[in-house]
Amino acid sequence: MQMLGLIRKKRDGGEHSPGELAWLVQGITSGRLPDYQVAAWCMAVYFQGMSPREVKSFTLEMAASGEQLDLSALPQPVIDKHSSGGVGDKTTLVLAPLIAAAGVPVCKMSGRGLGHTGGTIDKLESITGFRVELSREEFIRQARAIGIALTAQSEELCPADKILYALRDATGTVESIPLIAASIMSKKLAGGAGGFVLDVKVGNGAFMKDLEEAEVLAQLMVAIGKGTGKETVAVLTGMDQPLGRAAGNALEVREAIAFLRGETTPDLLEVSLALGTQMLKLAGVVASQEEGREKLRRLLFSGRGLEVFAQWVAAQGGDPRVVDKPELLPAAPVVRPVFSPGKGFVGGMAADLLGQVVTDLGAGRKRKEDIIDPAVGLVFRKKPGEPVEPGEPLVEIHARTEKQATEAGRAVLQAIKVTPEPPSFPKPLIYGYVV
Repeated sequence: MQMLGLIRKKRDGGEHSPGELAWLVQGITSGRLPDYQVAAWCMAVYFQGMSPREVKSFTLEMAASGEQLDLSALPQPVIDKHSSGGVGDKTTLVLAPLIAAAGVPVCKMSGRGLGHTGGTIDKLESITGFRVELSREEFIRQARAIGIALTAQSEELCPADKILYALRDATGTVESIPLIAASIMSKKLAGGAGGFVLDVKVGNGAFMKDLEEAEVLAQLMVAIGKGTGKETVAVLTGMDQPLGRAAGNALEVREAIAFLRGETTPDLLEVSLALGTQMLKLAGVVASQEEGREKLRRLLFSGRGLEVFAQWVAAQGGDPRVVDKPELLPAAPVVRPVFSPGKGFVGGMAADLLGQVVTDLGAGRKRKEDIIDPAVGLVFRKKPGEPVEPGEPLVEIHARTEKQATEAGRAVLQAIKVTPEPPSFPKPLIYGYVV
């Protein structure tokens, strides 16, 4: 078998056999295939696509290219949640303890942030002492003991995907829907969970800007999951504004703690209930969305979710005092408000631009080797549809220097519209479900 033949076949719209895809993945993992040929194949896929059968075979081969976790020792089923990424998305921080409190084990491998979307691992690392790397034995033991364990993605998990993603990032082929689906689902399958809830973000702050494309991606991933015997559902959620009030690592942990104390924000509550209910339904704990929402509300407002969060932090070496004293989290030396230029309503937010401001402040990475500043970020005092008076704070900037705060302030005013009337057609938080 020759790589040139596979490139030509896909370039001309042909369909690869399972054997060809197995050979391709083995060649990527071993380093036998040169980067330029793999990159050429990615570009051919970008233009010609892949059939559902190809995507499934490719996903399974990538999942099998490295370590695969066995979670059979835990109470079943274990349900995993994946988000396609957004600004201020702290749903894992609040849902993991709530779902664990409901008796469903939450075992999750999470990644670090890259670009304007934050990573759960980076957020948890803002808690002093929190260990984000657990051995397989520690991971299983902790999940069995308290019902929740989260670790940084293993270097041995899906090595083919790691190599392929780096090439896609460098060759303009990241946006290929078949390659996105295979990348996400291969890691989910290797993670060992029995079911998946996929949070597919849609909007200007998301990877998928268009609802139609997001639906295609969701349908493809759900088909892969179900085709491998895993219960899978996708929730299409809006990302035309940051989720919640904070964007930035320690700021988001602080908001998550407040949320679990019952100090909720409407958008974060609605998205968390939608995702959490699907997790409980897949686990067989509830029979309907109404029952799931009510159960999660009870766990939230009783404080049980906060108790599990504190157990989780302590189990992974973090300082559990942050639950009662969030001021122990890192704090930026410069905190400056950005004032509204006029009277009216917040008519809209460019979430992608606001996410870029957070990255430029130091809360995100432009390159994988960049060092994260856990303290910096934005706190949104006003959200779309809310009234605002002249000189009233729109956003609070948490920065390392006055210069950074000033630059961020100018960018924030470009990203937020103040209009005479509220938005006529507010963007939905939940677009729908793919089951």
